[in-house]
Amino acid sequence: MRVMGVDPGLTRCGLSVIESGKGRQVVALDVDVVRTPSDEPLHRRLLAISEAVEYWMDTHRPDVIAIERVFANQNANTAMGTAQAGGVIALAAARRDIDVHFHTPSEVKAAVTGNGNADKAQVTAMVTRILALQTKPTPADAADALALAICHCWRAPMIARMAAAEALAAEQQRKYRATLKAKAKATR
Repeated sequence: MRVMGVDPGLTRCGLSVIESGKGRQVVALDVDVVRTPSDEPLHRRLLAISEAVEYWMDTHRPDVIAIERVFANQNANTAMGTAQAGGVIALAAARRDIDVHFHTPSEVKAAVTGNGNADKAQVTAMVTRILALQTKPTPADAADALALAICHCWRAPMIARMAAAEALAAEQQRKYRATLKAKAKATR
């Protein structure tokens, strides 16, 4: 499975592509950070992010996009810009019929370090180790994008099993309700 990890942001947007192998084996294929100047108008910044992301999607052809979920406990302006960048990325993926999954920062940290409260240095160190990189990815947005992709690779089998279980439960519930409705009709 080829996963594009995205750490969305207006000033710095981390992008990565990794490929999963057997078990927990993952290989980094590419990583970069898209930067936009803070003095540019918002629509121009979003356009620059969109163009870069679309180029990556068309070049690397990921099977899925893993995007960091925005939390409102951040600065409101930062959260809004991050959410807008994430929306542009999700839209570009939807246009290409690429699945999108959102992961919280604590899910990513827990998947990569075993600690949902790990700091950026711990995440960067573990990403470097997991991917057997020669040097630590910098800036932190690059390491975060790689961590998102790793997290999704490792969580994808569980996500698929949960979706299948939920679909089965919904179908069983539908059949049960139909049976109850038929019994109710028969007793009238």
